[in-house]
Amino acid sequence: MNPAKRRAIFLRLRAADPKPKTELHYRTPFELLVAVMLSAQATDKSVNKATLPLFRIAHTPAAILALGVEGLSPFIKSIGLYNNKAKSIIATCRLLLERHAGAVPESREALESLPGVGRKTANVILNTAFGKPTMAVDTHIFRVANRTGLARGKTVRAVEEKLLKAVPEEFLLNAHHWLILHGRYVCKARHPLCPTCRIEDLCEYRHKTHAPV
Repeated sequence: MNPAKRRAIFLRLRAADPKPKTELHYRTPFELLVAVMLSAQATDKSVNKATLPLFRIAHTPAAILALGVEGLSPFIKSIGLYNNKAKSIIATCRLLLERHAGAVPESREALESLPGVGRKTANVILNTAFGKPTMAVDTHIFRVANRTGLARGKTVRAVEEKLLKAVPEEFLLNAHHWLILHGRYVCKARHPLCPTCRIEDLCEYRHKTHAPV
């Protein structure tokens, strides 16, 4: 895909949604960190349902650490792998207090040193909480990037690196949100909504769906 077409795609995505944002509910970088850790193999809707009552009584590292795994687990038991996630969150809270005075660090290295925090989670925090032009490639972005031709790659890391080079700088801060929302609601895995897609004519996908005759 040539640069002009890439820019046209993001111009349209920006025109439709000038200020995209995550669908996870949070008020602080720490709440976002917890929500993102819970979101692995879970929907944002299910995470929001769990964190609403949790954050009402515990929304700081110290407060959640005080709950312990046994106290935290009931709040998140509706989410897949909740027991392992509870252990990681409690361990992360402990390290945040011990190493960072309870604050969420703004460096990738420090974030990835936290239990249960990998590259994708770190990228989300850096981008959404701290305004860094990172690209957190999940299954939706991986699919959209490969389908459209924006950035084809066989691995998540390869797609991430290609997107960081291919996306025009003016769009890089919000590109993560535009692509994930596009993949979630339009460029769906099983049946992409090509007839109603605002970038259909720019997309290089060979197997586009068509409106019924």
